[in-house]
This record gives sequence, structure tokens and C-alpha cells, in this order.
Amino acid sequence: MSKPKIATLGALKKTAYQPQSIQEELAENLRERLRKGEPTFEGLIGYENTVIPDVERALLSGHNINLLGLRGQAKTRLARQMTQLLDEWIPVVQGSEINDDPLAPISREAKELIAAKGDQTPIDWMHRDERFFEKLATPDVTVADLIGDVDPIKAANLKLSYADERAIHFGMIPRAHRCIFVLNELPDLQARIQVALFSILQEKEIQIRGFKLRLPIETQIIFTANPEDYTNRGSIVTPLKDRIGSQILTHYPHTLDIAKAITEQEVKFKEGIEEKIHIPELARELLEQIGFEARKSEYIDSKSGVSARMSITAFENLISTAERRILINGEEKTSIRMSDFLGIIPAINGKVELVYEGEQEGAEQISYHLISQACKTLFPQFFPELKKLEKQDDKGPYDTLLGWFFSDNELFLEDTLDDRLYRETLENLPDLKNIVSTHLPDCAKEDLHFMMEFVLWGLEANQRLNKYRTLEGFQFKDALGSYISGL
Repeated sequence: MSKPKIATLGALKKTAYQPQSIQEELAENLRERLRKGEPTFEGLIGYENTVIPDVERALLSGHNINLLGLRGQAKTRLARQMTQLLDEWIPVVQGSEINDDPLAPISREAKELIAAKGDQTPIDWMHRDERFFEKLATPDVTVADLIGDVDPIKAANLKLSYADERAIHFGMIPRAHRCIFVLNELPDLQARIQVALFSILQEKEIQIRGFKLRLPIETQIIFTANPEDYTNRGSIVTPLKDRIGSQILTHYPHTLDIAKAITEQEVKFKEGIEEKIHIPELARELLEQIGFEARKSEYIDSKSGVSARMSITAFENLISTAERRILINGEEKTSIRMSDFLGIIPAINGKVELVYEGEQEGAEQISYHLISQACKTLFPQFFPELKKLEKQDDKGPYDTLLGWFFSDNELFLEDTLDDRLYRETLENLPDLKNIVSTHLPDCAKEDLHFMMEFVLWGLEANQRLNKYRTLEGFQFKDALGSYISGL
């Protein structure tokens, strides 16, 4: 829909337009979408039956909202999508600092302009994309930033008293009149600044330096907060929490399938790269399982959370690792390998907050540990589980392969090994290919060698092999044989 042509107050009065608050506008447009069965929020995978219904109920109630959740839970994205529930265009008094409605002005300047020009008052149109304001709450944010302050230069130029509302320079919230205003990380805001929001939320008043002004600001305010902040950096003062209509808890993906869908939606690849690099489905699952392992790891601070951005950036690094190998070897195509997961470690290191025990181990060792744990968790879904205690005469599915390693043999897989040598190296291991074909008879040809290498990583994760990282690649040895040799 193009911008309306109506340019004066008189012409606007002849239309069916009626002034309404932004809360009424959001609620009415939401009702219309729900009646038609149209999606209200798109791209928020995993929230369809949890967070989104809570947000819809809050908007229908006309509430200001606090989105409470750990980092990387799409809180800001959810708030930004609310603009799609706004009318595409709304009229404003031309030149108004606070987006005055021509039929319901609230500022003195707009009222005086309408009184002077009447139906000839010029109006402008504001698109819904312009009706989103966002501010990160930091300790240095002031009342002047959010509410406003007296402008001495303005007062002097217009020869006004400081008690005259025309001397006020409005802050972000009054300028977000008839708009959505998002205040991120609310607990980081100093308590005295939070107190300044009371009157705006409840009494529709602003107070600046003792000057009190009745200004019925209609702003849809969305706060975001991290539960960790309540103890580590600050808190939301109780009277402010009491004035926030709905507090909605966000969450991380509940299943691997949801996590994979989110990553696939968000990850960004160079055009054509997926045609050159085959990505086994198990590689995608491992990538997400690492995030699940991190969220329950004793080495990682669970209060801080593990952002969904970790999986996204790790996936991008995984693809880049394979692409780098293609470029080095002058090849056209390749497939993701288990050894490529080395390349995601930088993406993990910066995304997790370690507790004391984790710091003692070191960030890189914790990243290796998370990858190993992910392999251990998923291994039984594809291959026979490794039992801790086995009878001496029982024949195990991995005996031939483990016997080869026990005979003082070892395997070295270089990071940049070309595809031909990589396949030959794995196929030379006794019984490894047979293990995959026996237990995964429907395994796709392009996934075969990834699954073969996954067997080795799974055996290592279950402490049947030792895996060592060198400067050039990974070395696999027999766990018990290495110990006996040492003796």
C-alpha cells in the first residue's frame, strides 16, 4: 500500500479514520489475523505453543510486556515483529516531535497549530517500520535520555520560563508516542531511573526536575531481561514490576529438530557453497547436540545460558572448515567430516561462560569435551551401545576394529587430507566399513565415510579408544594398549 495522498486535517476528517491508542490498534489487528487464521509472528520456531500464545494474550489485554529469558532466545526479534501488527500508515501532525494524532493531539505545539490553521493544518503519514524504537539499558542511561529534560537554550531563545512545557526537550519514550518502544536489559537500568518510569506507565505523566506535566503518552513498551541480571548486575524494582502487565518467559529449543530448524533458518552461506559441500544429517544433529550438552554441563554457568547463536556461528565455521580444505586441495566438492568439528571450537569458546572448574580445565578443553559428549549421546541411536562390563567370551560388534588398535596400530587423520586419501585411510581399517553397512544398511553413499569416522569418535567418547589432537590432525590409539605400553 502506497503512502496516502491526504495532506490536510480537513481532508482527513472526511475519511473513516478514527483515533485509537497503539494498544487498541495492536489488539484489533491481532484479532483480525486470528480470525483469518493468519500467522501473527513468523520465524520464531519452537514458540508456536508456548511464548507466542502468551504474547497474543498480553496484546489483546493491552499490556506492557516484560520478556524474561536467557541470552539468545529471540526476545528482541519477537518485539521487532510486533510492528507487523500495526496499521501500515498513520497520520501525524506535520513537524510534531511526538507524532501527534491530528484528531487527538497531546502536545501544546500541535494543539496551537491546529487552533491557528484549523482544517488547513498540514499532516504527514508515518509508516509502521518507523514506529519502532529501541534502547539498551546501561548504567549511564539518564532520565533525560528516556523521559526528557529542560532545554535552557530553547527556553532562552523563546524567552520561556523553565516551568513552560515548551522548554522541554523530550526523551525517547515521549518521542515513541503511538509507537513500540523496547528497553533491553531492564535490570541494568539504575533503580532511580526505573522509578522515573512509574508515572509514564500508570498515570501518563512525565516529571522533569520537579516540573510535572500531564502528557497522555500512548506507547507500547516492551522490556527484556535476563534472569541472571537479578543477582549479578541489578534488579527490577518491585513497583515497576507491578506496573508491567505481563511477564513472559522465553526458552531454548526443546528438541533437536526445532534447534536444527532454527539454525537452518538463521545460518548464512555464500551462494552455491551447499552444492560443493555435502552436509550429513548427523552432522547437523551433532552440532545442535553440542548446545544441549553445554546447557547441562557442570563446567558451564547455567544461569548465563548458551545462546542459539552458538549453533549458528558453529555451523558457519563447520562449512568454512570444509571450504578451506577444498581450496587447499584444489578440489571441486567434498563432504563434512568429523574432524571438521575442530573448526567450530572458536565459535564455542566465546559463547559459553565457564564456572571455576571449567576455567581450570581451559576453554578449549571444554569445547573438545562438549563435542565428545555430543558423540556419546547420539552414538547409541545409530550403533550398538557399548556396555561397561562384558563377559570375556562375548563377541562384541567392535572387537575386530578394537583388536587392530590393541595390536599397537594407530590411525592419523590429517585436517587437510584430500578426499581420496581420506576415504582410503578409513577403508583400510579392518571391519570399520562392515560395522556401518551392518547397522546402517540404508546409509547413503555420500554419508558412508562420515559415519565411519563417527564410529571412531563414538568409541573414543566411550573410552574404548584414545584420541589425541596434534598440530596437523587427530591421532587414534587403543586406550588399554596405550596404558599397558606405558607400563
